[in-house]
Amino acid sequence: MGRPKSIDRDAVLDVAEAIVRTQGAAALTLDAVAQAAGISKGGVQSCFGTKAALVDALFERFGQAYERRYREVADTDPSPVGRVRAHVAATFGSDEVSSAKAAGLLAALLQSPQELESTRQWYRERLQGLCMDTPEHRSAWLAFLAAEGAFMVRYFGLVEMNERLWRAIEAELQHTLAPSGPDPSADPRRRPPRRRRS
Repeated sequence: MGRPKSIDRDAVLDVAEAIVRTQGAAALTLDAVAQAAGISKGGVQSCFGTKAALVDALFERFGQAYERRYREVADTDPSPVGRVRAHVAATFGSDEVSSAKAAGLLAALLQSPQELESTRQWYRERLQGLCMDTPEHRSAWLAFLAAEGAFMVRYFGLVEMNERLWRAIEAELQHTLAPSGPDPSADPRRRPPRRRRS
């Protein structure tokens, strides 16, 4: 009797990614992956266990480049604002293909509250320690949300954003997060106009 055929985990991930990309997030099921990969549903389950674990594995694969860039910056400044600075650098430093894939997978996560938990945990870690008590922390909150918003609208195809605009947004966010940057209230372009006395 021959040995049982081993299942190539990366090949199964390739199939799952292709399903999300070509058919949409709703089409990603263990049955669909098994059928497209030419293996049994039990074979997919033996590799990943659950659909949530499969989605996590896809994100982990796509997030490796992000994580390397994030660590380069965050390891030099692990403060709450430093982590946001690292997030902006990593978000805008990811290649377009990986970012588009991650956006598609994010849509897959939105289908079930159970599948959202790992993503919620990721956000909690990124934002840990940030408050609204200081101008620096308020700027970090705004920069984080702006980076996430820019990523979403670009890679979900909601706003056309060429490379020049993408880089301009990154530069503005990095300026906002600069550790010794000028106080925005001191910039006359950002100051509200004075009201004339009558």
